[in-house]
Amino acid sequence: DDFVYARIHKPLGQFTIGILREEGSNGDKEMAFAFYNAGFVVKDINMRDIVKDGGKILRELHGLVFVGGFSYADALGAASGWASTILLNEKIKYEFNNFYFNLNKFSFGICNGCQLMGLLDWVPGKCIENDSERFESRYVNVKIMKSNSIMLKDMENSTLGVWVAHGEGRFTGLSSKTQVPIHYTDNAGKISTEYPLNPNGSERAAAAVVSTDGRHLAMMPH
Repeated sequence: DDFVYARIHKPLGQFTIGILREEGSNGDKEMAFAFYNAGFVVKDINMRDIVKDGGKILRELHGLVFVGGFSYADALGAASGWASTILLNEKIKYEFNNFYFNLNKFSFGICNGCQLMGLLDWVPGKCIENDSERFESRYVNVKIMKSNSIMLKDMENSTLGVWVAHGEGRFTGLSSKTQVPIHYTDNAGKISTEYPLNPNGSERAAAAVVSTDGRHLAMMPH
């Protein structure tokens, strides 16, 4: 699509990324620095900014990142309070939908942001309570698979060690056709559904899911 073409042929400094946070979010500063260090123009955006202007700020962004944390302390369930702010306001919902369907834009969600993207139906599946019925904070292995994700391009077959820290990170509702760009694996790099290698019991050992067009990526470990 146009974004992928431009990403290759133009300086990243021409692209603006919004780092979106809600009450209880964290990791926003680290995420902002990562994109800034990669050459993006970075904007720090709070959901109050979205509410204030009816979501129009999304129109000037090429990319949007939903960061991790515990929005509203997860008191209403993982990311449910955050999702309600978007879905129950028609103006804001309209702007988010326009962003999602614009072929020149992309999004990325981590942890709480990953849960949010599922609730918004931006990616397949939903995140529910871990099989262990406990909060899982541990170091795991993941493998990046071949997919159409624009953010994981040329990274296939990479194996990485990464932390997980969540109570509701189990991907469910995935079909056999759902693209799973990142899997939990054992120490030898073999995809595993066994606990604690797969710390939450995710279907298909999914550590991430991506939209069918590859522009929207949601990842649980971080």
